Amino acid sequence: MRSISFFCQCLALYRRLTVGRCLTRSLALLGWLLVATTSGLAAPSTPERIKILYTNDIESVLDPLPAFWRSDMQRIGGISKLATLINQERAVDQPTVLFDAGDIFTGALSKRTSGRLAVDLYGLMGYDAITLGNHEFEYGWQALLRVLPRAKYPVLNANIFYEGGAPFARPYALIERGPIKIGVIGLMGIDAFMNTMMPANRKGLEIAPLESIAQDWIDELRNEVDVIVLLTHQGRTAPMQTDKERDAEVQRGIDEEYALAGALRGVDVLIAGHTDHGLDAPVRHPRTGTWIVQTYGQGMHLGILELERDEASAWRLKEGRLQVVNADELIDDARVAERIAKARSEHPDLLEVVGDLHEPIVRRYYRESSMGSMVADAIREAAQAEIGMITPGALRADLAAGPVTKEAVLNVFPFIDRVTTLDVPGHILQSVIEQGLRRDYGLPNYSGLTMDYRLGEVPDADLKSVKVNGEPLQADRTYKLATGSFTATGGEGYQQLPEYVDEQMKLSVADAIARYIASYFPSDSPKKRSKDESP
Repeated sequence: MRSISFFCQCLALYRRLTVGRCLTRSLALLGWLLVATTSGLAAPSTPERIKILYTNDIESVLDPLPAFWRSDMQRIGGISKLATLINQERAVDQPTVLFDAGDIFTGALSKRTSGRLAVDLYGLMGYDAITLGNHEFEYGWQALLRVLPRAKYPVLNANIFYEGGAPFARPYALIERGPIKIGVIGLMGIDAFMNTMMPANRKGLEIAPLESIAQDWIDELRNEVDVIVLLTHQGRTAPMQTDKERDAEVQRGIDEEYALAGALRGVDVLIAGHTDHGLDAPVRHPRTGTWIVQTYGQGMHLGILELERDEASAWRLKEGRLQVVNADELIDDARVAERIAKARSEHPDLLEVVGDLHEPIVRRYYRESSMGSMVADAIREAAQAEIGMITPGALRADLAAGPVTKEAVLNVFPFIDRVTTLDVPGHILQSVIEQGLRRDYGLPNYSGLTMDYRLGEVPDADLKSVKVNGEPLQADRTYKLATGSFTATGGEGYQQLPEYVDEQMKLSVADAIARYIASYFPSDSPKKRSKDESP
């Protein structure tokens, strides 16, 4: 109304000026007045928009996986397929950024290249920033520092420090897309650092709580940027189960992410990793307005978050979804596929076939599984122990029916663990079994040991009886237990075990698995050895 009134006043002034004056000068003045007044009548400006693409916990799953739980596709994921989908999303004409919430390492070729392949692939895919996950420390932090100079993108963490207080990594990055400035901060959770890394791989480092450090950086950046994004790697460790997106029982929840989003001021987006709790739609914290997002991991989905705002208003959600990576329909990105092929050509021994399977061997996270039983058998036999034990978090891939290569075995167990024996008193073994039934890190599998138990909702469980090689467990007897060195040294919360370590063998767990497959397969998948009366 004020602009219209002012225009009318200008028109009246024009009429007075035209009386007895030069028409040309009057028209020029009217033109100037029109320019001055119509600026207030301009159409509303187009909202600012930003598209945020995100992934987490890809863990160097290079090839498409059998999508046995889906009816709409045969294969899902694959990094070269994911790269094609990313490029398709970038082709839309709007500012776009690409982030990852950690765990880019693990797997056979990542191990052979000490992470170089994964770092290179993320560069080819055009990531704008990533945060460190626990798997980036899989070969030791010194090896990580050697490979990071290859990264063409910021690798972030704000709360890991050298002993003594010096920061281990770059805490944040500033990214510009047209007129929009984005501040990105990387963080890791205490549990991910303390309980999912080999102690030797983090020796010389320490971790600080997330909240206070994060808020300090947010406060420093808030006035410099339009958007603040947190890349977090925290919460309960992910369920190692390929079809976890359809299995609500194993989903780990986002309690820690939700609490963090509610505690911090000034965060627009929290991209989570580590739990692999896929959010098909973003979750908004009602108090702070922070959007929380996460995928199911392993490169099976690309997260897409589109935000928009009018001038001086808060960001609002335009679209948020997980786009499945349908490997049957997407073509391979040529550059990414070429880099993977080059890495494989440099390690031809990985293509050696060690055995042949009549049927798939698969993992379950909260249940006994054919994969868990086989690996426990392999460890027990390699150590000539009474009992073999494997935790499900150590099993990173399934095995398809047909020929089994060395690469496939290393993808199942890509870690540096060695077969380790322990002399464990019966009452300590009982505590280990009871702890495993709580499923904080999934349900362990055993060889040489049978249990009669009932599982309720996590962490409820009822252990009725335990037998070792057919005989009831005796509290005052010592048993020879074999497992991987990570568990034997207290990994995943088994702090009662380290004092009973007897010997760490030269044989790696991966080699023990390969030997077992070569000796016993082709054959039927191993049978369960325990009686589970769960509904």
